[in-house]
Amino acid sequence: MGQEYRRTATTVSLINYHFVFCPRYRRKVLAKQVEARFKELVQELCLKNDWLIVAMEVMPDHVHLVLNVLPTDSPADIMAKLKGATSRDLRQEFKHLKHLQSLWTRSYLVSTAGNISSETIERYVEEQKTRG
Repeated sequence: MGQEYRRTATTVSLINYHFVFCPRYRRKVLAKQVEARFKELVQELCLKNDWLIVAMEVMPDHVHLVLNVLPTDSPADIMAKLKGATSRDLRQEFKHLKHLQSLWTRSYLVSTAGNISSETIERYVEEQKTRG
């Protein structure tokens, strides 16, 4: 996908955040239909909030998500919106998740992708598929 510079009336920016987050107790719930629906929900939220998905890899027990965002978007706000909406919607839609008080842990990892290219991040996320 390459470097994606964002332009507003007053700003040109290149802000990529790499997020990693997990379901509570590292449960392996992000598989099959849940994984597919989670990806749809993330795409809808990103479109709604003007975030560009650079890379997304969903494993049964964790998610890697690289987003290109505007300077007005804080990592904490992004995670609150993503985790809140996906937790609510997935627990409503999937019977086996209804009993969970919350789908996600409160914690997450976020790093900026300042000196590495988007291609490097995409390759890293893809390589995670082959790991145990």
